[in-house]
Amino acid sequence: MNVNVGAISCGVFCALFLLLGAIFSALRERGVRLISGFGSLPPEKRALYDTERMWRDQRNNFFIWAAVFAVGAALSLLVSQGLAIAAFVVWLVLFLRDVHFDAEKAFAKYKK
Repeated sequence: MNVNVGAISCGVFCALFLLLGAIFSALRERGVRLISGFGSLPPEKRALYDTERMWRDQRNNFFIWAAVFAVGAALSLLVSQGLAIAAFVVWLVLFLRDVHFDAEKAFAKYKK
């Protein structure tokens, strides 16, 4: 019995990101409090940002990441298990593109 670990791991991450995308869709603008660093800002600073755009971008990121892992799982099953690693690399690049250690820098594009 040949277990395709790549397809399974991609499938698990796909399901996780679909769930997170659904949570952000359901919470709408209230979901921005779940974004790392934003929920800890004081209310007067939070008012300076376009929260609708923030939650929409985060929701879209989760769905894009889920799509990357869905493609990775399918290609891992159909072509080669090594393509699951490629899916993780693509996701890592997409993820690290949006990571900032400074909250000001992280949310600068959302200033009103």
